[in-house]
Amino acid sequence: MTTNTSATGRLAGKVALITGGARGQGASEAGLFINEGATVVITDVLDGEGHATALALGPQCSYLHQDVTDPVNWQAVVDSIVEQHGRIDVLVNNAGVFLPGSVLESSLDTWNRVIAINQTGVFLGMQTVGRVMVEQRGGSIVNISSVAGLSGAAGFHAYCASKWAVRGMTKAAARELAPFGIRVNSVHPGIIDTNMLQTFDDVDKGIRGALLTRIPLGRFAEAVEVGELVVFLASEESRYSTGSEFVVDGGMMS
Repeated sequence: MTTNTSATGRLAGKVALITGGARGQGASEAGLFINEGATVVITDVLDGEGHATALALGPQCSYLHQDVTDPVNWQAVVDSIVEQHGRIDVLVNNAGVFLPGSVLESSLDTWNRVIAINQTGVFLGMQTVGRVMVEQRGGSIVNISSVAGLSGAAGFHAYCASKWAVRGMTKAAARELAPFGIRVNSVHPGIIDTNMLQTFDDVDKGIRGALLTRIPLGRFAEAVEVGELVVFLASEESRYSTGSEFVVDGGMMS
């Protein structure tokens, strides 16, 4: 939940929905948004952590339970936000799951769960919030993909598939929604120092060290470093950017 003490009010007056906001990268994004003047609704399935995060972030933040794979739940969340705040200016499709599994050994259950959360959840978010933004004639949608949506990653087959899908869905939606003043961009983080990083250790204790050698800047990113890019895409500073990939990876893909 790191915030930037040099905030300039770049998101003043905006209402933002951030999925997967109970902890980690989503919570950090929420803190930065609030520091820039936004009103933020975070959603998650981790109700205890979600309520605690919203309380810690103060009166500009509220929490709603949400299963991003459920279209009925999506509509209920969006209706609640519009009823309370009158609009939704920014959607950050941040919710995601990172499960290991190779193409030969991954179970169908693992595949279905990853695709449902990482891909279908993004589709439902763009569809449901997009309808509100069409009526408003404007908005910014930021889809959190991954460097795994730009290159392959052995041992994480479903995750790669889902993040490549997010990249393509972003481009298609950007073209469809541009006439309504809605921008859609994808963010592709490298290795971020959050709870998700523990998954690498669960697979192989040596993976983290090997990954570190691939990062020219020589360290894993902090969640705030991704969040600051998301703030830019939510703000009017990025008003001519849509359908694009924004990479924050310490040079991994260079």
